[in-house]
Amino acid sequence: MTDLEAVEICAGAGGQALGLERAGFEHVLAVELDPSACETLRANRPAWKVAEGDAADRQVWNPKDYEGITLLAGGVPCPPFTVAGRRLGAADERDLFAWAVELCRVIKPRALLLENVKGLSESRFGAYRQHVLDRLRELGYVPGWQLLHASEFGVPQLRPRFVLVALRPADARWFRWPAPHDTRPLTVGETLQDQMAARGWPGAARWARRANRIAPTIVGGSKKHGGGDLGPTRAKRAWAELGVDGLGIADTAPDRGDDPDLMPRLTCEMIARLQGWQDDWGWQFTGRKTARYRQLGNAFPPPVAEAVGTAIRRALLHEGSPRRPQPPIHAGDPVYVALRTHGGFMTAAQIAIAAADVPAGALGTREVLRRIADLSQDFEVDTAEISGQTAYRLGRFKAFLGQRDHDRHQRFLAARATIS
Repeated sequence: MTDLEAVEICAGAGGQALGLERAGFEHVLAVELDPSACETLRANRPAWKVAEGDAADRQVWNPKDYEGITLLAGGVPCPPFTVAGRRLGAADERDLFAWAVELCRVIKPRALLLENVKGLSESRFGAYRQHVLDRLRELGYVPGWQLLHASEFGVPQLRPRFVLVALRPADARWFRWPAPHDTRPLTVGETLQDQMAARGWPGAARWARRANRIAPTIVGGSKKHGGGDLGPTRAKRAWAELGVDGLGIADTAPDRGDDPDLMPRLTCEMIARLQGWQDDWGWQFTGRKTARYRQLGNAFPPPVAEAVGTAIRRALLHEGSPRRPQPPIHAGDPVYVALRTHGGFMTAAQIAIAAADVPAGALGTREVLRRIADLSQDFEVDTAEISGQTAYRLGRFKAFLGQRDHDRHQRFLAARATIS
């Protein structure tokens, strides 16, 4: 294996893969569940090995075969951490985040890159995040989180993504998160005017002047909720302010016979631009319109993946100057930290006192109880009575970590037809 070979799980239609390729990495394997996305990968990069199916299925690929790879990357499913997905976290059969971290025990890559939605950065998942950080440190990595906005890297769309990067200590001192671009991103109108005018629509120039901001976050349609549209009600209102009908996706741009005051719908080709794909890259999306839209809407914008991939590559090659060793970060829930450190039963009042020693850990009893409710969604929490008060003890992590007997497998098979 060369120094910059990568394995990517949950690769989708190749947004992250293309960005990493442009950063200098070579994919030796891409694993993806969706058949249309797999066809897109094969059509654009015939030399890549594409494994189609559930990434956690050993019949689809064997992680042990890729031990020592330079980079393990993935855009694991985001619904477990979204409001639309009911923020089920570890209880969601689609959750593969903790499992992807656990792959580092088997594959032992020099670097790990995982991206997900902003929701993972919220307090609801503080304990989940801290478990991930602790586990990576146990496995010999230096981990870090960063919230990146696609608009800061030239993409004409807001699209915040919560990104995890972990490297071996020998490389971590050279890693720096990519800096935002100096220039502002194009507006929706500036990005799409030529496509809107391509079939002679007389309203294209006026429409482009109205579409004078970057796009709201594009969301991928789901098999569970039917065809493609541009998101929930609030997103559709934001699109309407830009002069875009967000109720569906168009087959073509408006033509010369259409009303100049028409509120047009976007085509998949337009959405590809808004996601950061450039026309001269020649990347083609396969499948029917709704399948193509799902691939696009769920993608990690290639320019952001390229920026992060370049930062990882520079760290692996020890380019630039090393930083001083940094203290371990605490990006999690102080209640979780207090319970994990103590190891036994603690009342809410005792937890509040212990949590005060954790960064940002000054909590009242009511807040402790709220966080325990969040914590119990991802971890088993035992209870007992101590001097007439309820006490709590941290139990096992509920997430799927690769266990053959985990109930995730049955729940996944039951929901397989609607998972995308």
